[in-house]
Amino acid sequence: MWWVLWVLAILLALFCILDVWYFLRAGAVILRAWFQPPVWDVTAEQVLTGRVTPRDIDMCHMNNARYLRECDFARFSLYMRNGVFKAVRALRASMVVGATTIRYRRALCIGEGYELRSRIVTWDDKAFFLEQRFVSTKDGLVCAVMYCKQSVIRSSPDKILQHLCKRKVECPEFPEDLQHWVNFISASSQALRSESGLEDKNK
Repeated sequence: MWWVLWVLAILLALFCILDVWYFLRAGAVILRAWFQPPVWDVTAEQVLTGRVTPRDIDMCHMNNARYLRECDFARFSLYMRNGVFKAVRALRASMVVGATTIRYRRALCIGEGYELRSRIVTWDDKAFFLEQRFVSTKDGLVCAVMYCKQSVIRSSPDKILQHLCKRKVECPEFPEDLQHWVNFISASSQALRSESGLEDKNK
């Protein structure tokens, strides 16, 4: 009987300390992607389907933060199927989200189905840039679109792609709207560095 109480206490502590449902969902997404066919084209669009549940909503539509959470899971699946995760591990590198921007065009309401379409648009010497779109299955409208800068640590996108493709891969051109956002990130970083005095220290 005591062991049951100990297990319940440990579970309660985990749910208080960690976002347990996030880790369980991430594990399920990665496991599912593991058993799906690989996607050999690194820049190919991949699609996950979803539906707005009562856990996702505020005021009967999907909460703003839920969009970003769903994008996390979609990126996990994308990187598992196109081999980027495998290459990152092989190169002993890691990846972190460096920046995101999202535009909400129309609310996804409770019970509404959607497709989350993710793709790597392009990259530079430090990061991949992804586009992720929430498309309603009701009428095909793009309800939200997000750009994500996925920064690579201890390696580079070029090295990851060369590891995957065994050759040099040409970088696609930056779309105009994405380039504007990248310019904003650079300007913001420069302003913050100047504000904190890092610019003077590096001179």
